[in-house]
Amino acid sequence: MNEAPKVRRVITGHDAEGKAIVKIDEVCSDFTEGRPNGFLRNIWTTDTTPADNDGQADAAARPGRFTMIENGTVFRILHFLPGVQKRVHRTDSIDYIVVMAGEIDMELDEGEQVHLKTGDVMVQRGTVHNWVNRGSEPCTMAVILIHAKPVEAGGKTLEAFG
Repeated sequence: MNEAPKVRRVITGHDAEGKAIVKIDEVCSDFTEGRPNGFLRNIWTTDTTPADNDGQADAAARPGRFTMIENGTVFRILHFLPGVQKRVHRTDSIDYIVVMAGEIDMELDEGEQVHLKTGDVMVQRGTVHNWVNRGSEPCTMAVILIHAKPVEAGGKTLEAFG
């Protein structure tokens, strides 16, 4: 992977006496290739709403490949190199997105495109989309996915796919 982004992950918790502590303080370097030229690193996940802050496990290490966790959340970093492979998809989630570095185009299902650059934010509301990096530099985004009911529009349910 072209230089992995330097993402410091700080996770807090409690000691045996209930005192607030830092449980994890690390620079993430173990990104996974989700598709050619597209990498991700989960920062934290939950499998309930409201979230359960008890326990000591590192919730970023949840096993399995997933886009969304039913009734839960996923906080991840996406890192797309120029030429990232196309992946048109829709998730049953509301996604809060912050472009941390670089530029990216988001394509909708009818070809409409929105160009995002460092510092831009987006709310993705269960729409069909694809990420395209046409630039010469990687793009890094922080994405928080929160499980949502399937979108209903035009009198029909729009199913998740991809």
